[in-house]
Amino acid sequence: MKTIAIVDYGVGNLKSVSNALAYLGLNPLVTGDAGEIEKADALILPGVGAFPAGADKLRETGLDRTVIRQAGRKPVLGICLGMQLLFDWGEEGRRCAGLGLIHGRVERIPTERKLPHIGWNSLSFPNPSPLFRGLDEGAYVYFVHSYCGCAAREEDVLAAAQYGPLVTAAVGRDGVYGCQFHPEKSGETGLQILKNFGAFIS
Repeated sequence: MKTIAIVDYGVGNLKSVSNALAYLGLNPLVTGDAGEIEKADALILPGVGAFPAGADKLRETGLDRTVIRQAGRKPVLGICLGMQLLFDWGEEGRRCAGLGLIHGRVERIPTERKLPHIGWNSLSFPNPSPLFRGLDEGAYVYFVHSYCGCAAREEDVLAAAQYGPLVTAAVGRDGVYGCQFHPEKSGETGLQILKNFGAFIS
């Protein structure tokens, strides 16, 4: 059976992601072991908290190199902080290098609205992607964040949400995907996204 490794580097929302994948009949494996991640058919990089703390944890464990190596070989999905870490760098607290798998930066949402942005928001899809197959424009998903990705290439932005300005909600390039929102907490819409990701390896 195909396996999706959920990367455990000390800052992830592991259980809810694992439960959602198991509910869909996928085969999740929560692990911080590089060998197990390399053997998996796809990987998910979850995460909650601040960009520098997440980046530091990835480097301390050596899993930054593992994720970068695997990104060219199998599907990768970053969720929330995990998506932000896919970018070249972040500007939360201090400028800090990310994984460089999606070109661009992560900056504070330039809005007069209350931060963090917490709650349900609707998506628009500026660039088509199989990650969102079966979803209609305006589908709602659940966000918790104050910082957002700013992709260097417009074609890498797969979904956006309005929170004052348009905020990048999902990115993707060459089999590497990221969702700023939490698909595992986004009801049927989120389950469809995870199901679509699982289909990349079926």
